[in-house]
Amino acid sequence: MTITAVEPIRDDRAAIDKAFSLLSTLGEHRASPLGVSELARRTQLSKSTAFRVLGMLERNAMVERVGAKYRLGARLHELGSSVYAPGHERLRDLLLPFLVDLFEATRRTVHLASLHGSDVVYLAKLYGHGTAAAPSRIGSRLPAHCTAVGKVLLAYDAKAATAALATPLIGLTPRSICEPDSLTAELTRVRRDGVAMDHEESRLGLTCVAAPVMGRSGRPLAAMSVSAPLGTDMRPVTASLRRVCASASQALSRSTVARIA
Repeated sequence: MTITAVEPIRDDRAAIDKAFSLLSTLGEHRASPLGVSELARRTQLSKSTAFRVLGMLERNAMVERVGAKYRLGARLHELGSSVYAPGHERLRDLLLPFLVDLFEATRRTVHLASLHGSDVVYLAKLYGHGTAAAPSRIGSRLPAHCTAVGKVLLAYDAKAATAALATPLIGLTPRSICEPDSLTAELTRVRRDGVAMDHEESRLGLTCVAAPVMGRSGRPLAAMSVSAPLGTDMRPVTASLRRVCASASQALSRSTVARIA
């Protein structure tokens, strides 16, 4: 009887691809650390390979160990922040007091975001009590057309809107606007009303309203939003949002930040 040796399946992915798979998986499950076995299963790596790559990432502060499990490390946050600096950091620092004003007026979760290509980047977020979970995280990006902050920024930036409409519109929920004609009509409504609404377009069960923060050129350099559980009467918070964003726009127009953001 002849026994044929079975060669192990070779994983030709480069080390950087394996590291990225592990980091992406940890990012998708950032609410709780993951163990080596779970990470190996989710990334389709062998357990020994996952352990070896995680060790390399840990030495470089890209991940950190929590007991026998792993989570994203502080170095990633530092690198992520540097992508949008210095303009976005200065923009955030200038507008953060106004975001605090908005939070105090509404007691809801509030966001400060800016446009980066066809995505929005969240520069700051303050959490309200008892509000629905939002998919946003500071430093994270979401498709602009799926969020209130993104739609209000696209509505006043024709070049960015054209670029967004030229790419496939991928939704985050079944309520996301993914048809170019529908999005064009939505952006027209946003320009008319001065605010954008998100009705379960970024997360089911969540509604959101956003307004622009204008620079001296009349182009929005950022946007603020208020989110709440679906069914919340957003008219009172919309009034506060308009007032705070108008004040923030005046401050931004007087600042040198408007020239570099």
